[in-house]
Amino acid sequence: MQILLKENQKVDVLYKDFTIQTDQPVKAGGGGAAPSPFDLFLASIGACAGFYVKSFCTQRNLPQEGIEMTQHMHLDPETRMISRISIQIRVPRDFPEKYLPALVKAAEACSVKKHIASAPAFSIETIQD
Repeated sequence: MQILLKENQKVDVLYKDFTIQTDQPVKAGGGGAAPSPFDLFLASIGACAGFYVKSFCTQRNLPQEGIEMTQHMHLDPETRMISRISIQIRVPRDFPEKYLPALVKAAEACSVKKHIASAPAFSIETIQD
């Protein structure tokens, strides 16, 4: 993964065959031209849970139409950090009720969530050429 410092507050990340563009919101000195890195982090949690819900339904030939997922971040007023993330999976009335607990388990299998729960160690260093 390569990180490229671009103009103003923009930072691009080259990963696999993708260029992931980021920017900061206008209120943080950026142009708001792309999601902030933190926004991408939060979105990756919901997208990952969504992938597992979708895979669960696909494997069982269950209808995916009408399934809506929402993610809410709950801030700790003292630390001003997210203390809890909740995801709701809204299914149509005709979705088989027997699969509802398993649908939650599928979303909980998200690998992004698992990595947060068992956080990796970080190492940052400078190298001079």
